[in-house]
Amino acid sequence: MTAPEGRGIAGFEDSGTFRILHVSTGNVCRSPITERLTRHALSDRLGDPLGGGLIVESAGTWGHEGAPMEANAELVLADFGADYSGFVGRELLDEHVIRADLVLTATRDHRAQVISMGHSAGLRTFTLKEFTRLVRAIDPATLPDAHDEGMVERARALVRAAAALRGWLLAPSVDADEVNDPYGAPITFFRSIGDEINQALDPVVTALTGVSARD
Repeated sequence: MTAPEGRGIAGFEDSGTFRILHVSTGNVCRSPITERLTRHALSDRLGDPLGGGLIVESAGTWGHEGAPMEANAELVLADFGADYSGFVGRELLDEHVIRADLVLTATRDHRAQVISMGHSAGLRTFTLKEFTRLVRAIDPATLPDAHDEGMVERARALVRAAAALRGWLLAPSVDADEVNDPYGAPITFFRSIGDEINQALDPVVTALTGVSARD
């Protein structure tokens, strides 16, 4: 089976951008943290998160539409120096999935819910930790050079390569691909989840951009 070239829905194709959609349950804890840490990491590597055409968003399968981010999630982002301002929660809609080139979910249940929405989402939807594991197995030399061919082409090639590996590189345990929900937990647990997400994102952003994090 061949992975789709970007978004597979007529009328939504935009060859100049690559949209990353982070999905959790309420879109007030995990996915906002992941969204803003991704943007922060892109800024660290590129100077401008939109400089390479990468757009980062989030939504929730039971999203708190219009809600602010949880206060503890804001504190976690502040720990990393990431911008948490202006965030507004969203409920996951068909249009979000249709527009996304890559969907990264907190858990396997979220992944299943996204895929069940249709829109040819199966080959571009992974849990965050699943995608990290697959990305680590991909030789970056096999990907288009971001400088020569553009970051969007590199990102799309990365998704295709990860989709091709999924059936061969299995999770070491049932829970290995899960990011637990910190909703209602103390700040110490939020910070552990933030560290977990940040560690999972680092190789992903490096693979997407071809640029390693600055020391």
